[in-house]
Amino acid sequence: MKAIIPVAGVGERLRPFTHTTPKPLLSVAGKPILAHIIDSLLANGIDELIFVVGYMGEKIEEFVKSRYSVSTHFIWQNELLGLGYAIYLGLEPINNDEPFLIILGDTIIEADISKFIGSSNHIIGIHLVDNPKRFGVVELSGKRIIGMEEKPQSPKSNWVIAGLYYFTDPLILRKNLDFLVSNKISKHGEIQLTDALVKMLSDGEKFESIVIDGWHDCGKPETLLETNRKLLDRNGNLSELAGNIIIPPVSVSESADISNSIIGPYVSIGEYARIKRSILRDCIVGDDTVITNCILENSILGNDSAFSGRAYKLNLGNSSRVELEWE
Repeated sequence: MKAIIPVAGVGERLRPFTHTTPKPLLSVAGKPILAHIIDSLLANGIDELIFVVGYMGEKIEEFVKSRYSVSTHFIWQNELLGLGYAIYLGLEPINNDEPFLIILGDTIIEADISKFIGSSNHIIGIHLVDNPKRFGVVELSGKRIIGMEEKPQSPKSNWVIAGLYYFTDPLILRKNLDFLVSNKISKHGEIQLTDALVKMLSDGEKFESIVIDGWHDCGKPETLLETNRKLLDRNGNLSELAGNIIIPPVSVSESADISNSIIGPYVSIGEYARIKRSILRDCIVGDDTVITNCILENSILGNDSAFSGRAYKLNLGNSSRVELEWE
């Protein structure tokens, strides 16, 4: 089975990190967001992945090809015209008679994907939120979806689309997306996937829902740190490290070099990072990042950045460098 993964977005709310690293490759709980997504798909038998890439797409392609042997397609989205347009492009390698999945490339979902596969109806993963105005909202009758609306001002429920979809018939979705694209039907300059789904509903297509409890937002620095904490609670990989004090849960790459430091709780450290004489709590440290003589809390340091000195809260983008005297 094939899965479409749209990963063309710029990730403006995660700047400065996304100046030099695409959002799906930002690290959380020990590995990139995209690795969490791909690992979950492969564990559930998905054997062909279609990536719709744009912003720094060459880095995403390099990452996937260097890490995975699964069959892949990379389709370039030269115009950022919304999720609907991304899926419209991503449908190209899919035959008209084969079911397929869509999973968004910027949100980590913990779900039994096998429950989505094989249904005679289309399925959408949903999640209950306090403020649904930022999302696609669904109306339910039992498990059946009877209405949808994208970012409504007056939501009719608190159930939102959680970024995982199963379609039994790509031809029907392709037809409705083609209608939106050909007629330039958009909202705020974006072609909405939800608009195509609403049209499918009105034409008599049946959509079922599956509740996804493990839905982790990675869209802002504060939510990225929150997701890091939740995942480390279940997947922390280290409890001791010679010459250091480790306060679980933490995740540390085997290639990281750490000495004379206190690490944790809720710290993830990327590949080939170097940390010396520092105290880190509730932090994400990217690949090849150097930290010396620091006290850091509630902080994110992107790949290839360096920090030396003293601080209590810090967000550094890739290739940033700060020099402070140690007090």
